[in-house]
Amino acid sequence: MQQSASSRPLVGVALVVGSCLSLPFGAAVAAQLFPVLGPWGVTSLRVAIAALLLVGIVRPRPRGWTRSQWLAAVLFGVSLAAMNGFFYAAIDRIPLGPAVAIEFLGLLVLAAVLTRRVSDAAWVAVALAGMVLLGVDGLIGAEPLDPLGVVFILIAAGFWAMYIRMSARVGALIPGSGGLAMGLLVAAVLLIPVGVPAAVTVAGDPQLLVFAAITAVLSSVIPYSFELAALRRLPQRVFGVLLSLEPAFATLAGWLVLGQSATPLRMVAIALVVAASVGTTLGVRRRRKAAASSTAPEGERERTDADADDGRDVEEETGPFTGPLPLPD
Repeated sequence: MQQSASSRPLVGVALVVGSCLSLPFGAAVAAQLFPVLGPWGVTSLRVAIAALLLVGIVRPRPRGWTRSQWLAAVLFGVSLAAMNGFFYAAIDRIPLGPAVAIEFLGLLVLAAVLTRRVSDAAWVAVALAGMVLLGVDGLIGAEPLDPLGVVFILIAAGFWAMYIRMSARVGALIPGSGGLAMGLLVAAVLLIPVGVPAAVTVAGDPQLLVFAAITAVLSSVIPYSFELAALRRLPQRVFGVLLSLEPAFATLAGWLVLGQSATPLRMVAIALVVAASVGTTLGVRRRRKAAASSTAPEGERERTDADADDGRDVEEETGPFTGPLPLPD
C-alpha cells in the first residue's frame, strides 16, 4: 500500500533514527575485531559481506544502466570504501564518541552549504556547538586524542559528505536498492588488497566470521538501506542535521559495548545535538505547510497542504556533485 503524503516525513525521520541506532553499535562490535584483523581488514570483510547479502537479496540488473547511473554507483562505492576505512582506522586510535563528533564536521559543513534560511543555519550552529563540546571532552578527558586518529577521522568526514551527496544521486537515478548493492560491490572490490589477509585469518576461525557478519549487518546493510530510503523522503540538509543524533548513540554504544564513560560535558553536548535535530524537523514541517497554503489557489489548498508535507522542500536540492537534484518519490 502506498504511503500517505503526511506519513512520509515521519517515516523518513524514523529511518534516520534507525540508522543512527544501528551504525555505532556495529562500529563498537567491529572495534573488538581490530586487534586480530586490523581496521582496514575489518572494513574489507564488513563491506564484502554486506555486498554479497544485498546483491543476493536485491538482485540488481545493471546491464541496461546508462553512463550516468554507472558513474553514480562507482562514485558511491568509492565514498563507501574510503569513508568506512578511514573511520575504522580512526576509532582504532581514538574513542568512538569523539570520533563520530569530529567526523560530523563534514555533515555540518554540507548542511550549512545547502541551507537557505537563517533558522536552518542557527540549528546547524547548535549542532556544531554540541560537536565542539564532544571534541573538547575528548581533549580534556582521561584519554587524549591521538593526532593521527584525528587526521583519519577528518578524512572520513570529507568522504561522509561525499557519501550523502552520492547516496542522494544514486537514489535519484537508480530505482530500488540496486544502486546501493552495486555501490557496496564496487567498494568491496576496491578494498580487496587490504582484505585478503583478513579473509585468510577469518577462514581459520568461524567465530571471527560471525562477528564480521554482525558488523556488516549493523554497520552497512541496515544503515545504508535506511539512509537511502530516508533521502527519498527528506531534504538532504534536513537529513544531515537529523544525523546529528548519531554522536549521542555512538556515546551510548561506546559506554555499553566498549566501556567508554559518558561525562557531564558529553551529556550536555548530546542535549544540544538532540535539540538541533528536533528543531530542524519541526521547523521544516511548519514552513512547508505555510508555503503550500500561501501559494495555492483557494480550492487547492487542502491538496497542497498534503503535498507540502511529503517530506521534501518545494525547491530543488543543488550541490557540487549533482547539479539540480529532485529527490524521487
